[in-house]
Amino acid sequence: MSNVDLYRQHIQNLLSQHASLVWDERIQAQTIFDINRDHYQLVYVGWRNQQRIYGPVLHVDIIDTKIWIQQDGTEVGIANELVELGVPKEDIVLGFDPQTLSVTGKLRTLTPKLEGEIRCELI
Repeated sequence: MSNVDLYRQHIQNLLSQHASLVWDERIQAQTIFDINRDHYQLVYVGWRNQQRIYGPVLHVDIIDTKIWIQQDGTEVGIANELVELGVPKEDIVLGFDPQTLSVTGKLRTLTPKLEGEIRCELI
């Protein structure tokens, strides 16, 4: 099994686990898996009293064999969970912070590689 196949499996399992943790019966957790394009989301949908609840809790992409975390609204952090599953820190990119990326206490900087491309380096 390739790293990307393993990453797909880890991401789908983690998003499904997080979806099962919704404690409010008024909120539906929907997992969206686009396996062909490697886009994965956990979205909350529902109503709490008169307030509409809708939004992505987790959004993860696989881009060029790296796991890009575009949105993480969890307490523990999906990056930490991925590292615990054996994913190398070098293969995780926090896409929501373009200047400084932090994964389990390690800082990363984005360095331009080619036009339109970025590379992560550990400091």
